[in-house]
Amino acid sequence: MDRNLELIKKAEETHNLNKCEIVQLLQDDTYNEELFRAADRIRTEYVGDEVHLRGLIEFSNICKRNCLYCGLRASNSNVKRYRLEPDEIIELARKAVDYGYKTVVMQSGEDEYYTLDKMTYIIQEIKKLDIALTLSIGEKSFEDYKAYKEAGADRYLIRIETTDKKLYEDMDPGMSHEERIRCLKELRKLGYEVGSGCLVGLPGQTVESLADDIIFFKEIEADMIGIGPFIPNEDTPLKDAKGGDFITSLKVMAITRLLMPDINIPATTAMETLNKNGRMIALQSGANVVMPNVTEGEYRKLYALYPGKICTGDTPSHCRNCITGKIKAIGRAVSTSKGFRRQIEAL
Repeated sequence: MDRNLELIKKAEETHNLNKCEIVQLLQDDTYNEELFRAADRIRTEYVGDEVHLRGLIEFSNICKRNCLYCGLRASNSNVKRYRLEPDEIIELARKAVDYGYKTVVMQSGEDEYYTLDKMTYIIQEIKKLDIALTLSIGEKSFEDYKAYKEAGADRYLIRIETTDKKLYEDMDPGMSHEERIRCLKELRKLGYEVGSGCLVGLPGQTVESLADDIIFFKEIEADMIGIGPFIPNEDTPLKDAKGGDFITSLKVMAITRLLMPDINIPATTAMETLNKNGRMIALQSGANVVMPNVTEGEYRKLYALYPGKICTGDTPSHCRNCITGKIKAIGRAVSTSKGFRRQIEAL
């Protein structure tokens, strides 16, 4: 048997590969289909055929950070800024429940308008709707994370984007790699379901670095991992960069599924920006979550992380119906649960 087929078999059976083995799979495209099929089998075995939908509320595009790859960076004067008031956010969550969502994801730039009091009020009100709540609002203090948890927040998503310390600090001026890791460890300590993830195709990134990312996710025992291609934004310093590609992103995601069989993995929106069937292909290559946007009106266009973002002209209702139809078309069902990770001991 070819060495790479052996590695795919090993990953499927043991959920373990070392860095050199991961690099070998990432570098060789000969057996991509076998890799994707193996990831799909493991997804079926460990998390089943249901797809969890998370309603995404992008409630502020104001950010104090200046990450080189992000359209919301503080120095970008070409984006029209907005923020929703607490009661507007809560109302969008109510509507998400009416659309049938069992989880809401609150995502924003690092906007200091949302004080601890405002955030705890929003969290407490949304939790009255009997749904799971994920926060994706960046680096905060231990005390803030603790208060959010006590108010009812269930999950926290904070992508590391790259575990390569130099690359991280080059891409995120003024930010510290250690601080990002501190956040992930403290969230785990506080009992959150912890989410992270990486960008594939950052300038200067190597396959060795991507292998380190996958190993890092396994080491921190993340509960959810989002993987997507880096898509250059013309309003950022990386506007002329090459960007990531769909297949490499899919491979990183598939290997992550093989090594972390029971976690939740979203089919990310950026995948579909590069391939018109990107999310459905991802769902057939290891993913089990989709995060349709439930933000309304103009705000959908203004949360401009990268160009070509899909569905910005759609209504939340249309998005819900559209994604449900696509999921059914590939023989899967939309979950009616809140979609917490079901940890299963590796066999």
